[in-house]
Parts: sequence; structure tokens; C-alpha cells
Amino acid sequence: MKGEALHKKDSLKKDEEKYILILYNDDVNTFTHVIKSLVEVCGHDDFQAEQCAMLTHLKGRCDIKTGSKEMLHSMNRTLKIRGLITKVESL
Repeated sequence: MKGEALHKKDSLKKDEEKYILILYNDDVNTFTHVIKSLVEVCGHDDFQAEQCAMLTHLKGRCDIKTGSKEMLHSMNRTLKIRGLITKVESL
């Protein structure tokens, strides 16, 4: 599955529950790999991806995306395939 397809505009319906995708720090992945993954999978620009990577490194976790359950679970699976530690939670 191509990363570009994952970050298309995801519009929530008025009463639809919002979810959040969380990235957790690890001692394995490089900043470059994390940043590239956030850009390709989540649609972040380079600056946003770099900031998320730094926050994750410093605080141990970072909320990287909000949206529908289906969209975030798709991103979550792709990020896990890339070796990142992520989780989807409801807001």
C-alpha cells in the first residue's frame, strides 16, 4: 500500500468519535527513519515530522495525528510495518 493513499483528507462526520495516533520513543529507529515515515505515511511536512520526532525523543511519546478510527488504524499498521511503536486511542 502506498503511503500517499493513507493521508488523504479524512473528514469526520459531525457526531463521529475522534481518535488519536500516538508515536512512542524507542532505541532502535533513527530520526531520519522516523521523520521519513511520518512524511510518507501521515502526510506531515518535514518540519512537522521533525518536531514530532524530537518531542517523542524528549517526552517518550507524541500525538502525531487525529482523525477517524479507520484512517488511523491504517496508518498505525503501516508505521508498525516500518518498525515504529504506535497506538490508536479514542479522544
